[in-house]
Amino acid sequence: MASRTVDLWAEVVSEEEEHKRSIEDSEPAIIYRRQKPHSIPQKVLPRRQSKSSSGGGTRKSILPVKRVSWNRSLSTRGRTSIAANACVDQPKQGKPRRNAKPPLPRGKCIEPPNYDKEQAYFQEVDDFELLEESPSPKKPSTWTMGTQVQEVVISHLSSVLRKWLISKKLNQTYAFSGSLSKIFETDVSSSTLKTPREEYLGVRLTKDSTRQKLTSSLNEKPSSSMLIGVAVSKLSLTSRPSSLDSHAWDSFSALLTACGQSIPSTLTEMLTSYCERGNISKVGEGTYGEAFKVGNTVCKIVPFGGDSLVNGEVQKKAEELLEEVVLSCTLNHLRGLEGDVSNACTSFIQTIDLRVCQGCYDCNLIRAWEDWDVKNNSENDNPKEFSSDQCYVVFVQQHGGRDLESFVLFNFEEARSLLVQVTLALAVAEAAYEFEHRDLHWGNILLTRKEPAALQFILEGKKLLIKTSGLVISIIDFTLSRMNTGEDILFLDLSSDPQIFEGTKGDKQADTYRKMRDVTDECWEGSFPKTNVLWLQYLVDILLLKKSFERTSKDERELRSLKKRLNTYDSAKQCVHDPFFSDLFIEESPNSD
Repeated sequence: MASRTVDLWAEVVSEEEEHKRSIEDSEPAIIYRRQKPHSIPQKVLPRRQSKSSSGGGTRKSILPVKRVSWNRSLSTRGRTSIAANACVDQPKQGKPRRNAKPPLPRGKCIEPPNYDKEQAYFQEVDDFELLEESPSPKKPSTWTMGTQVQEVVISHLSSVLRKWLISKKLNQTYAFSGSLSKIFETDVSSSTLKTPREEYLGVRLTKDSTRQKLTSSLNEKPSSSMLIGVAVSKLSLTSRPSSLDSHAWDSFSALLTACGQSIPSTLTEMLTSYCERGNISKVGEGTYGEAFKVGNTVCKIVPFGGDSLVNGEVQKKAEELLEEVVLSCTLNHLRGLEGDVSNACTSFIQTIDLRVCQGCYDCNLIRAWEDWDVKNNSENDNPKEFSSDQCYVVFVQQHGGRDLESFVLFNFEEARSLLVQVTLALAVAEAAYEFEHRDLHWGNILLTRKEPAALQFILEGKKLLIKTSGLVISIIDFTLSRMNTGEDILFLDLSSDPQIFEGTKGDKQADTYRKMRDVTDECWEGSFPKTNVLWLQYLVDILLLKKSFERTSKDERELRSLKKRLNTYDSAKQCVHDPFFSDLFIEESPNSD
């Protein structure tokens, strides 16, 4: 059926002309008569008087019918109506006088109108819209040297969770296998939660019980939305009393719950559950913590919540580590390659256990740290300075090998295997959780040489086998990462740490941070998979400029061409199909049931 073109302007003009004709047909003739001596009743509208050209008589006429203003009916806000300009020659007609209001009865006054209900309604609407749509604050909290500022209203983690809580109340069918919300919905009535400053009671949790509680806290079916609301409200930095929960529920107790504990353990107890205390060596360090090889595992120890500086930086807060804990456990779910799964890979480091510890640094850890310092001239402060009430989170992870900075690549094929494994791992995590690493420098990629000639990935239901060239990578350190678990958006607001963008111009890592800031426009909560592409470009630069391995001029041209093509991609998923990786795929088939 052909569509009919509607001329709105013609309809408006024709409607106005019909209105004018109806006015002219119904307008009575003007009548001249003498004025009666008695006054006009008040119910009759006053007529406009005009002086006649003849001697003493006055002329009376009825009021003219008020025209419909084209300017009022067609003009739009902030613009001048075309119709108004077309009617500028029409004479303006005076407005009729309004009848005077009758006097109020004696002793009676008119109360002003009450708009309290309307005001409350619109205030509620405005508050909801701000909560749902306004961007996250540049600085979600104000902390200096461990001192809490009273002006802080709410932590960012709490605001994110409250958004989810509102969306869940509006949509009861909204449910995903998730993370932080499950922790808050775990029944803690039977456990005694203690704050970091309280005395450690010496109750030791075994490894099996810790992992069992961690699994239940992360995978248990939600029990009550009301308890979530209480937990979310108590995550804010302000005190909010509630009659529904007598526990001192804060981010520290939530962190304990996530790690499957009711009270902190000690570093010594944690170490003895994995190896002999003498079998400990330091393998790496970061700005906020240390990494030690403990038996066949690696323990990353991160202090938090204390007043002292760590390597010149303010210690992390419990809620920041809570996000990293949940993020690490969520990435563990990608390791399930069996069964009917849509996205899976083993390229993210496996988190074996999590512990909240309290107390002084273990003497064996201090000895291992000092041995490393002698050989490598550590940039960190000696951890022996920590006080007896210092708290830590310990990430017990698999041993993934050496980092790319110190690992020796043999040839171009190993370099290609590194790139394709990192690209596919980021693509899988993008598809599963909108994941962005946001800090994938050469110290956060571990490599080891293993036997399997092929490695399997599952990307959006497709099984992919790639050549490894005897090399297997593991991605670590999710401190700056961003993830959408379906219930929570986990991220770190890098705007609160502007020094990360002040690195030397021309330094590839510092330049990548600044490029991320441009891509995200400092909206760190949002999903910007382009940041993963930026780190892939960084890795190509590292291979070209910093790593020495057997390669030809043709190989270098291929790497430069890849970097150029990466500019055209917006996500790691798009990069997977680049011709640079095409001959590395052994098989690509739909996932079977």
